[in-house]
Amino acid sequence: MRPMLEEAVGEIYRNLLPEKMVVADLGCSSGPNTLVVLSEVIKIISNQCLRVGQQPPEMQFFLNDLRNNDFNNLFRSLDHVEQRLRVGKGTISVPYFVAGLPGSFYGGLFPRHSVHFFHSSYSLMWISQEQFHRDFSHFLKLRFDELVPCGQMVLSFLGRNKKDKLDGEMSTIYGLLAEALDSMVREGLVEEEKFDTFNLPLFVPSSKEVEVIVKLQGLYDIIHFQTFESNLDPFDDDLDDNVVLDNVQSGANCAKVIRSVFEPMIANHFGSAIVDDLFSRYATNVAKHLLKEKLMLPVLALSLKKKEVT
Repeated sequence: MRPMLEEAVGEIYRNLLPEKMVVADLGCSSGPNTLVVLSEVIKIISNQCLRVGQQPPEMQFFLNDLRNNDFNNLFRSLDHVEQRLRVGKGTISVPYFVAGLPGSFYGGLFPRHSVHFFHSSYSLMWISQEQFHRDFSHFLKLRFDELVPCGQMVLSFLGRNKKDKLDGEMSTIYGLLAEALDSMVREGLVEEEKFDTFNLPLFVPSSKEVEVIVKLQGLYDIIHFQTFESNLDPFDDDLDDNVVLDNVQSGANCAKVIRSVFEPMIANHFGSAIVDDLFSRYATNVAKHLLKEKLMLPVLALSLKKKEVT
């Protein structure tokens, strides 16, 4: 992902040489990796300024998520950005400003032609193929209107490798969660009727389905498009080894990721009282599975450049 990010941000800067540059991270959440993109973009701009001999632009970052996101925790984490960006030899200090932006990215968020670069990682999700076609098309149109000429986006989200709607690791992830719920039913902690009527809808598109929508709209050039496998544990970046050194900790990390996605739906159906216990059991189930193999998910990543309108 970093090469894609570096190329997109670098090209925007070199082509426009803006005095002010606006970057938005859509669906930023408030987890441990939220501010990594912010740090990376600043480093990229610093390196670009050194290469072309220009003073750095003022960077305005908008961190977007739904209104119930823990923005206070997010802002408390900004000290980590300062640590990452300590200016050393051969670097340029880039002035930057950070603001929270609550609201849905399926609605308008910015004035027309005001944003240079959009980033979104694992935030675009759909419950059905029909919703995917409708909402992804709408998302692309909204961002097109908000991007400056020659603006770009880098998006990554869950995809699938096969024609089946749900396969492989996603089925495993769902199965381990179902086992945790079932154990609570057997212990009388969850009503069986509620368990039987519970459904977690999720549609993950193929690369072809994504490509068709982008080309059908005709609003963007596809600069890069790739499919890769990502570890469900965000703290385990060793893709060359299928061995998990600390399966208990990794299971807890994976459970936090899945909880951040599905907790609202689970709490709405069963009530919030079961959530802590459920994901504690889920973490245990995942830890046992990790003794056999890691949980890897197919991810689609694409870099899009706004087309010039004639």
